[in-house]
Amino acid sequence: MKKIIFLIVTLFTIVGCNKKENSGDLNLKLAHGLSESHPVHKGMLKFIELVETKTNGEVKIQIFPNGQLGQERELIELMQAGAIDMTKASASPIEGFVKEYAIFSMPYLFNSYDHFLKVLKSPVGDEFLEMTGKSGFVGLGYFTAGTRNFYGSKPIETPDDLKGLKIRVQPSNTAIKMVEYLGGTATPLSYGELYTALQQRVVDGAENNISAITTDRHGEVSKFYSYDEHTIVPDVFFISNSTWRKLNGEQKKIFKDSAEEAFEYQVALWAEMEKIQIEQAKDMNVKFVYPDKKPFQEKVQPMYDELMKNETMARLINSIRDTK
Repeated sequence: MKKIIFLIVTLFTIVGCNKKENSGDLNLKLAHGLSESHPVHKGMLKFIELVETKTNGEVKIQIFPNGQLGQERELIELMQAGAIDMTKASASPIEGFVKEYAIFSMPYLFNSYDHFLKVLKSPVGDEFLEMTGKSGFVGLGYFTAGTRNFYGSKPIETPDDLKGLKIRVQPSNTAIKMVEYLGGTATPLSYGELYTALQQRVVDGAENNISAITTDRHGEVSKFYSYDEHTIVPDVFFISNSTWRKLNGEQKKIFKDSAEEAFEYQVALWAEMEKIQIEQAKDMNVKFVYPDKKPFQEKVQPMYDELMKNETMARLINSIRDTK
């Protein structure tokens, strides 16, 4: 009931401030849950700048960062309801809408970070962007969220080090299975609750990119970060079907081209940020571990054996692996 009330109040609030200044213009709303210092937010600002310039101001986009209008799940629902026009979401929770998105949460799917970036720009990357249409929104493009790694109160050098540990994961069945195959106990938990959970030892560790250690201060309560790079899960930039239909052909091309340019811009920002944040984490006395990935890969192989039984999943995984 609280969730329904929140959505209704937010809907009326947005509608109330969404009157068009010029009936010939499109005034759109973009919301997300990240801070204004985050590279994804800066990538979205670049997208807005490009769209407004290329459309000669005919399309204006107002951005709501910091979870002002809700977190990922609420924002997706608001987008489906037409209360906002665009948002971003990690690919992992999207498997709740489109089962094929579970592939992005598969451990060791990509050969390298460069392979990951090339896949997103490939035909199979475009195919994933189109898959959510039946859920009321389509993908404009991607943003990088770096590699996901384990961190917590002890170093993770082998899968055996995860035995008996409660590891926070995203609300993704694939992420849950991964931790269980590696020997840990998967604990789905809201990201906003994670700092306290780590501090109070409700969970022993988590898995995320390096910004969790620094930007979100998890390094204050978790002193070991293990670069096992088990997953590289993109953020996906979505627009509602109803808003997409309002755009003419030229505007749609501008949106897609601008999303691609914003992605390139954000990837460069992420690389620079990651270098800085590793040094910041060291200043917080966080110790880095670089485990051998092969034992981890062997433990999760049954996940692939199961998924490859599905013809569609097998085709998509093979397309990803065949992208050079």
